[in-house]
Amino acid sequence: MASLPEGFEDLRAEVRDFLAEQRRLGTFEPRCDNWHVGFDPAFSRRVADRGWVGMTMPAALGGGGRSAVERLVVTEELVAAGAPLAAHWVGDRQVGPSLLRHGSPEQQARFVPAIAGGGCYFALGLSEPDAGSDLAAVRTSAERRDGAWVLNGAKVWSSHAHRCDFLVVLCRTSPRTEARHDGLSQFIVPLDSPGVRVRPIRQLDGRHHFNEVLFSDVRLLDGDVVGRVGEGWAQMAAELAYERSGPERFLSTFVLLQEALKHPATGGPVREVLARIHGLRMLAYSVARQIDRGEPPSLAASLVKDLGTRLEQHSVSAIAAIASSAPPHSRVATLYRDAVRLSPSFTLRGGTNEVLRSVIMKGLLSG
Repeated sequence: MASLPEGFEDLRAEVRDFLAEQRRLGTFEPRCDNWHVGFDPAFSRRVADRGWVGMTMPAALGGGGRSAVERLVVTEELVAAGAPLAAHWVGDRQVGPSLLRHGSPEQQARFVPAIAGGGCYFALGLSEPDAGSDLAAVRTSAERRDGAWVLNGAKVWSSHAHRCDFLVVLCRTSPRTEARHDGLSQFIVPLDSPGVRVRPIRQLDGRHHFNEVLFSDVRLLDGDVVGRVGEGWAQMAAELAYERSGPERFLSTFVLLQEALKHPATGGPVREVLARIHGLRMLAYSVARQIDRGEPPSLAASLVKDLGTRLEQHSVSAIAAIASSAPPHSRVATLYRDAVRLSPSFTLRGGTNEVLRSVIMKGLLSG
């Protein structure tokens, strides 16, 4: 990887010192996929107090005014350490940047400082029971009635909606036509609104971070629309580049790899995974530089997500022999069981790999 500008490695050392101190104080236990499942508002506020939430957002709105590359330095350290980042993650990674591009001045003033402060939490309302990765098929609708918007429908797989403040919903605001991506809009929905019901989707082990969110005549105002009515698809597509290109797409199982390296039987498969992670880091940094230059990174971001999530699943298999030979209650065996339970979702969230390969092919053909 090309050397980073002066001062960036000092930033990395600062993050590592912070994480070591938090571990010493016992504020978190490293876990696989903890950026996604570990919802800890107190930890998020501590990260925000260091200026590491909203890093790329304008200083005038409470953000850090720093580069996407600097944010990547921080986030890869936090994700690799297995820290609990889910409370602030969606707001920091997607909602804040989207509001800065598409939101009204009032929305920016209301939400961006709160996101950067680590105290305002967002979930996403994209997939539906009959519309998973094919988001153009969404049927949740918002109709104009008596000077307001009335939202009806359902969303599914909305992580941590039961603990968040707001849900960003993609819905239909005009009837579906042959141009399937037209007529979609985005709304910010307060999750305590009348008519909103959040139902848990529990995993086989009883844990709960996924949800189904139901809307029954939820009344929304024009000020809740993100961007322009009918342009939700283009706005969402831009957001997904941020969702697909980060270190969380190849470092979700890194704490397991680190533990496996302590095992005397560690061999070629684990070291091969680590070498491939290095290559994905280089690609992720190239995406961050594209973002800093104001270039759309959709193609490279899709590559990071496709290659990274498949590598994460492969990494779990690479450690199977080590984990099976370790005592059942050892750290490596415990982390391995967690990774096995979580790994099927890696290649689904953020768009299935089949969808991503379609994006990649279109990008290559258009280039």
